[in-house]
Amino acid sequence: MPTVKPIEYADAGAEVRAVYDDIKRTRNTDWINNFWKVLAHHPPTLKRTWESLKQVMAPGALDPLTKEMLYVAVSVTNNCEYCINSHTFAARRAGMSEAMFGELLAVVAMANETNRLANGYQVETDERFKQPV
Repeated sequence: MPTVKPIEYADAGAEVRAVYDDIKRTRNTDWINNFWKVLAHHPPTLKRTWESLKQVMAPGALDPLTKEMLYVAVSVTNNCEYCINSHTFAARRAGMSEAMFGELLAVVAMANETNRLANGYQVETDERFKQPV
């Protein structure tokens, strides 16, 4: 059950509407998803989070599909159902196939397992891994 009710565009103040408008323009869409509508309860957090996300997810050294798949991987590890769903949707729109999704989840699961083993055994990092390649 949500802790707060999403703020719809019609009920939003000017500051929130400005962010909503930028989200729609940037994403070339006509709707705002619930994540942003909930953050609208605190306009400074809404604006800061949107500006940061927009910058991080913009084209760069990593292509959009890779960024979305990384977002899915972290969301799975952090058990964020909302983020898993929204970024899996975005990754599929960016070209992720079902085979890629399955392989991604296999890597995430393996990384989590081996991370826990390494942490549990408190494995000392090899000196070779500390050197630049």
